[in-house]
Amino acid sequence: MNPWIVLGAIAAMNLVTYGAFFFDKRRSMSGGWRISEKTLLRLAFLGGSLGAKLAQAQFRHKTRKQPFARILNFIVAIHCLCLIGLAYLWVNPL
Repeated sequence: MNPWIVLGAIAAMNLVTYGAFFFDKRRSMSGGWRISEKTLLRLAFLGGSLGAKLAQAQFRHKTRKQPFARILNFIVAIHCLCLIGLAYLWVNPL
């Protein structure tokens, strides 16, 4: 598989996730319809963890909400371990 396609898909997923956090934060301030925490975590798990963490920090959204913040940090840790594993395999192919 072409690595540029994978990187493009991950970048797109991060943009979507960042946008979802932004939208949810705006709705939380105006009292409108909200995006569920489950959906936000799914977006992060499906490749948008960097966008989720950036949005969480920038908008101060869901930072004190537990267990949401803990689960998001766990997802980020899983993604970091996967990236380390992929980098290792790239440098040392099987």
